Amino acid sequence: MPDRAPQPVDRQLPTDEARDLISLVRDIAQREIAPRAAEEEDAGRFPREVFTLLSESGLLGLPYDSEYGGGDQPYEVYLQVLEELAMARLTVGLGVSVHTLASYALASYGAKEQQAEHLPAMLGGGLLGAYCLSEPASGSDAASLRTKAVRDGDHWVISGTKSWITHGGIADFYTVMARTGGEGPRGITAFLVPGDAEGLSAAVPEKKMGMKGSPTAQIHLDGVRVGDARRIGEEGLGFAIALSALDGGRLGIAACAVGLAQAALDEALAYATERRQFGKPIADFQGLRFMLADMATQIEAGRALYLAAARLRDAGRPFGRQAAMAKLHCTDTAMRVTTDAVQILGGYGYTADFPAERYMREAKVLQIVEGTNQIQRMVIARHLAGPETR
Repeated sequence: MPDRAPQPVDRQLPTDEARDLISLVRDIAQREIAPRAAEEEDAGRFPREVFTLLSESGLLGLPYDSEYGGGDQPYEVYLQVLEELAMARLTVGLGVSVHTLASYALASYGAKEQQAEHLPAMLGGGLLGAYCLSEPASGSDAASLRTKAVRDGDHWVISGTKSWITHGGIADFYTVMARTGGEGPRGITAFLVPGDAEGLSAAVPEKKMGMKGSPTAQIHLDGVRVGDARRIGEEGLGFAIALSALDGGRLGIAACAVGLAQAALDEALAYATERRQFGKPIADFQGLRFMLADMATQIEAGRALYLAAARLRDAGRPFGRQAAMAKLHCTDTAMRVTTDAVQILGGYGYTADFPAERYMREAKVLQIVEGTNQIQRMVIARHLAGPETR
């Protein structure tokens, strides 16, 4: 393995508190996450103890209100924390992003009583969340979901199957979108479902080409009963909540993609400066130097794009178009950069002795999750040219 230590990313952070926060995250990443990443990914092991440590360190609720255990941090800072975590291990960075996504509905749309009851445990009490929107027959067309919630007195009975659920089977709570009314987006409502609810079960996790340490599974809800106090927001508001959550979630994916790409660049650069051919380091050959320059430029552009979108969000301004752009650009960049990293390492890049091949396998899923990159292009085009003509 290359011995050349990567240089920390030079970050522009808004406060001394944010700088201290990034230092804490880097310390945890270097001590607790990166050293075991390859072994645990190969074994398909989810690092629950790392998430417990992150919760104890105040890192699972960064963008939320400190009144309920959050960190009161702007998205500009939270996303850079995700990038640092993903740089060490994508399973961890993406897991924190998904947990934040799962907490969003209650933190943003819940009643004060609901927030006071549930958020402290969700944000700082060691719990881990999952977000349940997709179904076997409704992925990109999420508004056609079929999971139903039927009112029974002061309870709801939820039945259906959710697919592609990160943390499926290990989550402590699930934010579930279910149909309570007619067809279309206005018939959907959000619910907070406990992970140990009777009638809730998980299928065997999917066998994936990458991120083997992050369980992805179908969730079956067979007559799961939850009280009306676990309904989040008004009836029929669930789809609007889901879309609002995904705008922020796409920025989380973008930040994770930049972190993964940065890790791949660091690996390629370390190898290229140490590997010698024809009497000199291969980094001296112009073909490789240009590859490294392009990789670094794409990463910097992606980082600037997701941070610009985050600053719009922090200022309370619309950011949906920029979030889609950031998700599109950053995940495409991660795919290109990780592929180039494998190429720079040559035959070694194709072996599991180096992490480059794992980075390339992991990058692919980022172009798919939380809206495929084809969907991102549709979102961007609608902002530019208006809805498609029917």
